[in-house]
Amino acid sequence: MADEKVNPLLEQFKQRMKIYHSAEDKNLSQILDASQKRITSITGIASDANDDVYDELVIERARYAYNDQVEFFDTNFLDDLLSASLENYKPGDDEDEPTGV
Repeated sequence: MADEKVNPLLEQFKQRMKIYHSAEDKNLSQILDASQKRITSITGIASDANDDVYDELVIERARYAYNDQVEFFDTNFLDDLLSASLENYKPGDDEDEPTGV
């Protein structure tokens, strides 16, 4: 995976999931990338915002995706997603409004 882009949350995710090998790094990075896009679309928080709540939501969504349970993530984390959306909300940003949960 030397020439491929590695998701910056990969090591944190692997630690959370207790994954100690690199055989799945490419797949895990893709899961994290997809999770970042989804969390950004819901909350409006940019993936490079250096936001701990955002990172936690991405890791949790990736955990659900890794375990083939992603359809339950939005329901189980609805309060956290709404809170993050409201904290990030800036009046007048209607065209950048996050999509619904």
